[in-house]
Amino acid sequence: MKNILITGGAGYIGSHTAVELIHAGYGVVIADNLSNADTTCLDGVKKITGRDIPFYIADCCRKDQLLKIFREHRIDGVIHFAAFKAVGESVEKPLMYYYNNVLSLVTLLEVLVENGGGHVVFSSSATVYGQPPVLPVTEDTPRMPATSPYGNTKQICEDILIDTVKAHASVKGIILRYFNPIGAHPSALIGELPRGIPNNLVPFITQTAAGIRKELQIFGNDYNTPDGTALRDYIDVVDLAAAHVSALKRMEAHDKPGSCEVFNVGTGTPLSVMELVKKFQTVNNVSLKYRITG
Repeated sequence: MKNILITGGAGYIGSHTAVELIHAGYGVVIADNLSNADTTCLDGVKKITGRDIPFYIADCCRKDQLLKIFREHRIDGVIHFAAFKAVGESVEKPLMYYYNNVLSLVTLLEVLVENGGGHVVFSSSATVYGQPPVLPVTEDTPRMPATSPYGNTKQICEDILIDTVKAHASVKGIILRYFNPIGAHPSALIGELPRGIPNNLVPFITQTAAGIRKELQIFGNDYNTPDGTALRDYIDVVDLAAAHVSALKRMEAHDKPGSCEVFNVGTGTPLSVMELVKKFQTVNNVSLKYRITG
């Protein structure tokens, strides 16, 4: 059984990926500093899989903490989710984002190389395309100047992984550029549980439905779209998690020294904010109070 370290594995995408990896026959080790997560979802992962998962409260910027994990487990590959991800916060605190997001990857790669190498799946983002002149984007679409420090950290980290793979034959990499993860595991035992103010639309919708928020604010209805609200490419989080398993299997099956492939992970089908709100209301037989602002 191959062991995969999931950094940021207590988070939204990480926890769903842990489930998919276990179902695919992998061993899983999770590291998370719990800065934007808690251990609740790990209980859900255990209930879904019936598996106790080794868990470390660890900061990927701390080499000593990563070395401890590698000493105690044979790590064959890494899926690197651990990063700050709030675009607005990155504008306010750029140094915090550059320090955490870039240093965590550099430190992880150092430890991986020192321990014989392995496979790396890097969690990137479609934000690296900036404001592209042509839609939809493909993997051949050039990266544009980042529109936020967060987006810039993803571009920098992509380059770091590409250069590392070229320099070290023992390391293989795949970069996955996500669009907008959405949804939850069918068991409802794990899902998106953000701390504080959510960064994504669906938690705002569910919190409004649950009465946690008085109303849902929809920002803008004058976009050049059929209903005037913003369009997004949403991908089910379980499908996104499965993409990470596919990436690992691809690296295991194809020996391409020096190659670091890039794949977009989305549906290619846009959905507007208002369409999503209406679908939620229909499926759940609820009525949401919402207000257009901006």
